[in-house]
Amino acid sequence: MIKTTLLESGILHISLNRPEQLNALSLEILQQLASIFDQVKSDHSIQSVLLTGEGKVFCAGADIKQLAQLDGVSGLDFAHLGQTVFRRLECLGKPSLAAIHGVAFGGGCELAMAATLRIAAENTVFGQPEIKLGVIPGFGGTQRLARLIGKGRALEACLTGRKITVEEAYQWGLVNEMVASENLLERAKAILKNLSQYSSIAIKSIITVIHQGYNLSMDEAMELEATYFGLCCTTSDKREGVTAFLEKRTPAFSGK
Repeated sequence: MIKTTLLESGILHISLNRPEQLNALSLEILQQLASIFDQVKSDHSIQSVLLTGEGKVFCAGADIKQLAQLDGVSGLDFAHLGQTVFRRLECLGKPSLAAIHGVAFGGGCELAMAATLRIAAENTVFGQPEIKLGVIPGFGGTQRLARLIGKGRALEACLTGRKITVEEAYQWGLVNEMVASENLLERAKAILKNLSQYSSIAIKSIITVIHQGYNLSMDEAMELEATYFGLCCTTSDKREGVTAFLEKRTPAFSGK
């Protein structure tokens, strides 16, 4: 149900592989993703993650057949599982990129939002249509959407459940880049390959400080930033980066 391939530059390509079900997120898919993300975090040969979907769409959302069976208790558990898995992706300490095509609805949009970066093919459509099913986004959608595009737009998107065009998604900051469909995968790989040249310690520090500092007071967030800056200054990567700059050569970072 999920295909994984280790590409050059340490990119782990994770592809949702339920094209007949429009790559819907079932309990089994979420459990598989949890296991894969655990592997990514501990495997030093993996530098970054590329997320895609097989077939015509990225991901149409949660599995409706399973959703239909949920009651209050099992619904709470299902939401907690999705939130935990997507938070695990968000906090990998390694960059992840969702390369989105077709549609990213509901849980599919929530999965994409948990990635570090998002690029989308032309004509891709986004949305949080859960209200049409009598529920709300449960995998972090209400919170990440508001943080990415603002509270007002998030309220409108979730309350109406309407489709969000890729042009709107780009203008609002939901996606970082729009790409021609035929170039989507190669562009995604190029972005992650470019990141692989930098210090993995600095990358992890940036991701950590931005996520953890976002909801702190400015003074607390500045202190967090200073702490991680100081930690970076103790590394071999910092010494290599500065030395390479002074010697006018390309640095060779070791992740130490």
